[in-house]
Amino acid sequence: MRQYAHLLKQNRDIRLIWFSEITNLIGDWFSHVVLGALVISLMPDHAGFAISTLIVARFLPPLILSPQAGSLLDRFNRQRMLVWSNWLRAVIGLVHLLPLFDPSLVWLIYVGVVAQSTLATVYPPGLSALIASVVKPTELVTANTLSNATWSAALAAGGALGGIVAAAFGSATALLIDALSFVIAGALIAGVRGYVPTPPDPSVDAAQRRRDASVRDGLRYIRQHKPTLATIFVKFGSSLGNVDTVMAVLATQIFVMGVNGSLSLGIFYSAFGVGAVLGPLIANAIHDGSGRSLRRWIWFGFAIQAVGWLVIGQITGLLVVCIGIVMRAMGGSVNWTYSSVLLQRTTPDRYRGRVFSIDNMLYYVATVFATLIHGTLIDMLGPHNMGWIGAGTAVVSMLPLLGWSYALRRWREPVAEGAG
Repeated sequence: MRQYAHLLKQNRDIRLIWFSEITNLIGDWFSHVVLGALVISLMPDHAGFAISTLIVARFLPPLILSPQAGSLLDRFNRQRMLVWSNWLRAVIGLVHLLPLFDPSLVWLIYVGVVAQSTLATVYPPGLSALIASVVKPTELVTANTLSNATWSAALAAGGALGGIVAAAFGSATALLIDALSFVIAGALIAGVRGYVPTPPDPSVDAAQRRRDASVRDGLRYIRQHKPTLATIFVKFGSSLGNVDTVMAVLATQIFVMGVNGSLSLGIFYSAFGVGAVLGPLIANAIHDGSGRSLRRWIWFGFAIQAVGWLVIGQITGLLVVCIGIVMRAMGGSVNWTYSSVLLQRTTPDRYRGRVFSIDNMLYYVATVFATLIHGTLIDMLGPHNMGWIGAGTAVVSMLPLLGWSYALRRWREPVAEGAG
């Protein structure tokens, strides 16, 4: 843990980014838990449809708009885009309060989530690119593990706190905390000083600069760099077994605790957060930091995910499901962290916005696909047949494992450890 504390102490910008992530994510998970439980309570006869549609509403805008967001991130000031993304999401978040007073306005939850998700499209790729700009290449593993652990710890804390606050003080309080968190997070990002946008080449006219920052040019770069092409599909493969819909239905229809199952859903999200923290921390204590070792650990990440799904499918008790969720999260967190490091190390700054946006888009494609399939299967088979759903998801989770095994054999050349 010493290297993480040292990085936070010595690097003011990373410290601000870290506090911003904590503030943003804890509040964000308040709304995830509350809105998930709320839409199910308002549409109990169509629980699978209600929650899966909510998740699709959250992920569909980034799925469609990520390439364009990447182009904008490579053309304009990334820091300012992140600041305004947060502040505008705070305003829109207040819309989620209205269905609490008039249940017929439940549709506003979906509209608000779509609007927030549209603004959030720039956030994950922009943050990854910003981190790579304010740390040394040798600190990328530490910085990304810290960032991922922050997301995971915020999930663990935010998921539990969201359920507790909603049960104790009501959903309105949790949603107000969510809106306030965006305001604070944006202010913290605004304080970052070390980010310097890449200056435009004065010898290149504006039209050519737009072409150089186009989505097509980004795709060309990815296609020409085979290790990047393979790595950019890691998050996609990890998300083919998306767990959000399954956790929501198990919490609200089988292991019901708290108001509308909000407490049990918070427990599941907390278990996921714990696993997501443990995965990279354990792996970091073992690997040597080289590109080769990171790619091997991605293989282990895929394998752990598949086993986790088999455990989730047992549904013999809350604890067993939590253990499966922890395993699923450990594997996914390793894959997320190390694929990000590999991309940051090898991608020139002028392409980072587009590379991470396309990386993010593929994650959303897999998430939406898995969410729709899970929601449909749950409505068809019923939540008590979750064992079959878990086993089927475990089989699907093996497919990216086989694909990554092929990539490791096909592309043996070493990955460069620095980026321009």
